[in-house]
Amino acid sequence: MGNTDGSNIDTKLVESIKTAIHSGYTHLDGAEVYGNEAELGHAIKAAEVPREKLFITTKISGTKVQDTETSFAESLKKLQLDYVDLYLIHAPFFAKTPQDLQAKWADLEAIHASGRAKSIGVSNFLQQDLDAVLATAKVIPAVNQIEYHPYLQHGDLLEFHHKHKIATVAYAPLSAITKASPGPLDDTYAVLAKKYGVGEAEIALRWCIDQGVVTLTTSDKEHRLLNYLKVAQFKLTPKEVQDISEIGTQKHFRGFWLNKFAEDDRR
Repeated sequence: MGNTDGSNIDTKLVESIKTAIHSGYTHLDGAEVYGNEAELGHAIKAAEVPREKLFITTKISGTKVQDTETSFAESLKKLQLDYVDLYLIHAPFFAKTPQDLQAKWADLEAIHASGRAKSIGVSNFLQQDLDAVLATAKVIPAVNQIEYHPYLQHGDLLEFHHKHKIATVAYAPLSAITKASPGPLDDTYAVLAKKYGVGEAEIALRWCIDQGVVTLTTSDKEHRLLNYLKVAQFKLTPKEVQDISEIGTQKHFRGFWLNKFAEDDRR
C-alpha cells in the first residue's frame, strides 16, 4: 500500500516492487485505493525492463461514484504509462442498481476501445453482479479478481466464470496460513510441504494454480518472493487438490469486505 494522491513516494515500496521485477515477477497489481500507482510507476521506470515484458493491472474504486475517464487518466499519469494491460472495477458496491453497473462497464468498454486498456474486468463481483454486466456487455469481462482460498471457495462462482469464459484471479490465496490458522488444513499443508520439499505457502498457491486460477500474492521479502517461484517446479495431484477443497469447507473465513457480507455468507 502507498498513498492515494501520489504526492509522497514510498521509496521502500518502490524498492520492493523493483526487487519483485528483478526476481522474475512480471504481473504487477495496483489500484486507485491501494495508493500504490505512483510507486508502481517509479519502480517500472527504474527497473528498466521492456514495457512489453510486464503485465500491469490497476483498478477504479468500487465504493464511490466518480467519473471513470478522469480516474483512469489519473491512474495512467501516476503509473507513467500510455496503457495498462488490465483495468478493473474494484468492487460493485458503488452501484445502487444493475443499471449503475452496466453504465460503469460501458465506460470501461470505451477505454478498452481506445487501446489504453488491453483487457478489462471486474473484482469482488458476485454472480448477480456479473449477470447485470453480461446483460448489456459488448465485451465480456476478462477476469473477476476475488478473495479465494480453501476457506472461501464461493460456491458455484468459479463454475459460472468458466461457463462465461471469465478467468478467476485469486487474491489473498495464503489466508488459510497467514490469517485463518489454526484451522483444519494445517496438518494437510504440513504433510504436503514435506512431500514436495517446499513451504506451506507454495502448497496454498499451487492449490489455486492447479484449478486454473490466476494467483496473486504479496511480500516485501526477497527470499519469500523467490520461494513463491518454486510453485512452477511441482504440481499437486488431482486428489490432493480435491482433499484440500473438501477439508477447506470445514471452516469459513473472509478477510476483506466484512461489512458487505453476513458472517456466514460463503458466496
